[in-house]
Amino acid sequence: MASMYDSMHNLRLWDDLARRPNAINSLHPLAKLLTTGVYLIVVVSFDRYEISSLLPLIFYPVFICAWAELPMKEVLKRIAWAMPFVIGIGIFNPLFDKQIIEFMGITISRGWLTFLSIVIKCVLTVAAGVLLMATTGMERLGMALRMIRVPRVFVLQLLLTYRYISLLMGELARMLRAYALRSPEQKGIKAGAWGPFAGSLLLRSFDRAQRVYAAMCLRGFAGEYHTGAMAGWSIRDTGFLAGWSAFFLMARCYDLPLLLGSLLTGVLPI
Repeated sequence: MASMYDSMHNLRLWDDLARRPNAINSLHPLAKLLTTGVYLIVVVSFDRYEISSLLPLIFYPVFICAWAELPMKEVLKRIAWAMPFVIGIGIFNPLFDKQIIEFMGITISRGWLTFLSIVIKCVLTVAAGVLLMATTGMERLGMALRMIRVPRVFVLQLLLTYRYISLLMGELARMLRAYALRSPEQKGIKAGAWGPFAGSLLLRSFDRAQRVYAAMCLRGFAGEYHTGAMAGWSIRDTGFLAGWSAFFLMARCYDLPLLLGSLLTGVLPI
């Protein structure tokens, strides 16, 4: 039960964070969506052996997280959830790409460079998605998707699915509480009750979905998910999008760590 309530709290956490008044949250959601899109394209465009060139892109999630005052522990927890899948995919690269090269004075196989590149790209892309959600919220993100002409049916499905997850978890929590009250000495649900329990949850979910849809129709729902008025585009939004996009493109076109090292040492790169 405790884990269920923790999951419900974590689901609402991002909406609560997105409602806080600060400089990042008050930006237009379309500016943050486009900036994140440019960031993701630049990150995945790097070659699998380019490691040092990726490092300057870490500044974007770190800056957004600090500026929006987001809990670093929660952000890192979400990134950690994706790591087992990435490690499972990339861990076999050293077995297939065994060519030996020298990297930062260390002799290693190119497969390890590929593995490290995959891990870094995963951390950066997942962090960008998490920060977009934590600073925008699902409803405002849906509005931004409609502004770039994403089909209404896809946006509506995304928003309703996101909202219904919390309702489904609430129904599940009530059923688990009722089961625990009727079987105080039992830990968990016995195997013989799994089928009836799942069937009851399915029927309750259908009934709840019908009542939610009826309530939406009574409030004027006609196929468009309205989330209220939104502030217009401002110069600050343009500066945010243009400034970060310029930084991303500069990091993509030039090896910034190499240029910085050259400036500090006075040795021009060849």
